[in-house]
Amino acid sequence: MNGRLRLPHFIQIEAASGFILVACAAAAIVFANVGGPHNLYSRVLEYGWPAPDSPFARVFPVLAVREWVKEGLMAIFFFVVGLELKNEFATGQLSDRRAAMLPIVAALGGMIVPAAIYYYINTHGGFLLLADQGNVHGWPVPVATDIAFAVAALAVVGRGLPPSLRIFLLTLAVVDDLGAVVLIAILYTVNAPIDLVYLAGTAVALAAMLLLSRRRTAAWIYALAALVVWWLALHSGVNTSVAAVAAAFTVPVHQSTQLQKALRHLSSYIVLPIFAFAAAGVPLSLETLPHLWSYVPVGIALGLVIGKPIGVLAASYFVIAIRWARFPTDAGHWQLVGVACLCGIGFTMSLFIAALAFGGSTELYSEGASPGDLSRLGIMMGSLLSLVVGGIVLSFAKRHRRHDEPEEQAGAINGK
Repeated sequence: MNGRLRLPHFIQIEAASGFILVACAAAAIVFANVGGPHNLYSRVLEYGWPAPDSPFARVFPVLAVREWVKEGLMAIFFFVVGLELKNEFATGQLSDRRAAMLPIVAALGGMIVPAAIYYYINTHGGFLLLADQGNVHGWPVPVATDIAFAVAALAVVGRGLPPSLRIFLLTLAVVDDLGAVVLIAILYTVNAPIDLVYLAGTAVALAAMLLLSRRRTAAWIYALAALVVWWLALHSGVNTSVAAVAAAFTVPVHQSTQLQKALRHLSSYIVLPIFAFAAAGVPLSLETLPHLWSYVPVGIALGLVIGKPIGVLAASYFVIAIRWARFPTDAGHWQLVGVACLCGIGFTMSLFIAALAFGGSTELYSEGASPGDLSRLGIMMGSLLSLVVGGIVLSFAKRHRRHDEPEEQAGAINGK
């Protein structure tokens, strides 16, 4: 694991973060349903900062707390994601083409099939007698696997799995993150009317970071430079998450590793839990129950529960069949199926994409249900079902391990 956190320590951090995310998501649902539609939870998230007449308004735009979490705190998360991707391409699993082929192709399959299922259901789902109407804008929502939740699930239901499958899942989730960032860059880059002056400033700041990378520069200088890039992107109208990833890719490998280690705890234990608390709160009532069987949540849930494992497995066995990759070392077929099911746990990135896809929607169904609320319900339903199905399959695999051996154990994922 050159240039990276040691795998056991990395898994420990992500697993602990996953359990914290579960607690924060549960707390958000509770607070969102206490005190009526204009309760304290809603008022805090919609509170605008800074005050228009305060000195801070000259430096920062006036945004709701919910938007500051998405555009401010989550920029830290995406900066860490960018550092992780940089390290993976430089010295990690993605630096070896043969080692990376299986999780890369599996990740692509696991993105394409869920998106296709969501799109099909929201355009041709009438045969399911679904309520409300379809909304194709949410097709990118079920494409991403949540690293923290998936690793936490492995800690609970995947004990005894060979290390090759853990590396497979982690690498697949990293590639998923890269795919999600690309989708965000293509589909949701512009948050507001573009300010060309600030956009030019963002480009200049990124170019300056590239010039810094050619000299011996302390890691904290890159952190400050990334903060400048974020501030300029915030004012330019460009999505701050894309700017954060771009800034991370300018950091040299050695400093990238230092920054990743320094910021990972902040991202995992503070940023993501706050985002989960801000994003997962969905008002629930007897009137909203019929909307669970509607196009948006059903498309997302089926994309995660069915689309993810089908896409991951189909792509994996295809690339193994044509001998571009090898079956994970010491793993059985049912174990791979179980891990593929856990790939349907989409939370952080799915909620973030849902906020971008439906955040500006003013459409309301009867009783006030919105596509944004329904998308969050679909993410939580799909993730929970993926956890249950993955746990059942891995439990079955453990009991039938002797009969689950592949006919040909051709070596580890890394080709060794």
